[in-house]
This record gives sequence, structure tokens and C-alpha cells, in this order.
Amino acid sequence: MPSTTTTPAEPASRARALLATAGRLVLTWVVLVAVVLGVGWLLTHTLASSVGGWDDDVSRGIADERTPGLGEVADVGTLLADTPVGMAVAALSALAFAAWRRTWRPLVFVALVVAGTGGIYAVGTHLISRDRPPVRILDPGLVPDHSFPSGHVGTAVTAYGALALLALAYSAAARPWALAILLVPVLVLAARLYQGAHHVTDVVTSVGYAGAWLLVVGRAVLPAPVGRTAVAGATDPSLGAGRHV
Repeated sequence: MPSTTTTPAEPASRARALLATAGRLVLTWVVLVAVVLGVGWLLTHTLASSVGGWDDDVSRGIADERTPGLGEVADVGTLLADTPVGMAVAALSALAFAAWRRTWRPLVFVALVVAGTGGIYAVGTHLISRDRPPVRILDPGLVPDHSFPSGHVGTAVTAYGALALLALAYSAAARPWALAILLVPVLVLAARLYQGAHHVTDVVTSVGYAGAWLLVVGRAVLPAPVGRTAVAGATDPSLGAGRHV
């Protein structure tokens, strides 16, 4: 039988791989924060009169099409991405896949995704002050100058996007369901625009930073999607042996 003894070089190699992955994730997060702040600054300064005016016109146009029935649908869309709901979806997804596949990768993946997107949102919303659209806001109690970026859209992309990636990574049969799950962030985005909570550029920015961080962390932590060729060691339970960005 071939020997399964671990050579002294293997732990050191895994440690270096883990540090390299951590470094790339930190660098990516910093870059995303800088991009979000840059976009926010442009929208509230250089582009305030041009893009900002267009944003306001779109919000007014959407508000003109409001109906009681659509209002109820928008309420559901917002509820699906309220922080407690989104975090529950993310946590339960991680626990379910970790228990099913007997690996801690889903837990690490979801923890990194939630912490990263939450941090980006917190920095952006506190350093960029942008008034909400000049229409009647159907979601009462919102901070008037915290329009940028959209926390609900960021939460939706994070929670339901994470569930979709977990399904793709661990179950080939779940692929159609994974695509269906991604419709939830679309509903949330439409709901926040309909309710007048955010401008178009606010929600698009959230899709951008949350989606980018989700994909980067997924590639670093999760195995290749079932049905595709994974790199050697992708099924090893150690983070250092997985795919790296």
C-alpha cells in the first residue's frame, strides 16, 4: 500500500497557500471598498447634476406607476431581504450544506461573504451621504440620507447568491433551482426601486460589490461546481487545498 504519511513540507505548503488566499481576499475587499466609495463620491459630487438628475427622473417615473397590488409585491420583496431574514437564510444554508457534505467549507464561505458585504455596506453608507429619491417612500423609518448603497439589495445578493453557489458546488441536480433562487435578488431590487427607497445607481452598486465579493470568496473557498473539472485537491477538507482566486 502507498504510504499516507504527511511529509513535513505539506503543512508548510498549506499554510503558505492559506496565507496567499487570505491576502488576496483582503486586497479584493479593500479594492471593492475603494470602488464603492469612488462611485459614491462621483454620484454625490461630479455626477450629482447629470446622473443624479436622471436617477431622480427614473424614481419619479416608477412612482407614477404605483398600484395597490404592486405595492404588496414590493412589500414581500423587501421582507425577503430584511436583515434578520437574509442572515437566517445565509446561516441555515451554511449549516445545512456543512452537515450534508460533512465539510466546514460552507460555514467559512458564508461567514466571509456576510462579513465582507456587510463591511462594505457599513463603510459606504456611513462615509457617503446621499438623499433618497424625491418621491413618497413606501418603506417608513428609513434614514433620509442613507440611500447609497442599498443594504437590502446587498443582503439579497449575499444570502440568496450564497445559497445558489452552495447548490451549484455540491449538487448537480440543484442547478435549475440555483438559477431560480437568483430571481430573489431581482425581485428585491425591483421592490426597493418601487418603494422609492433607492435610486437606480444605488441598487446597481450593491449588485456590483456584493456579486463580485460573492464570486471571489466562492472561488477561493468552495470546490468547483459539480459536473466540472476541479483542480487537484478541491475536495480536500482544508481551505488551503481548495481553489484560489
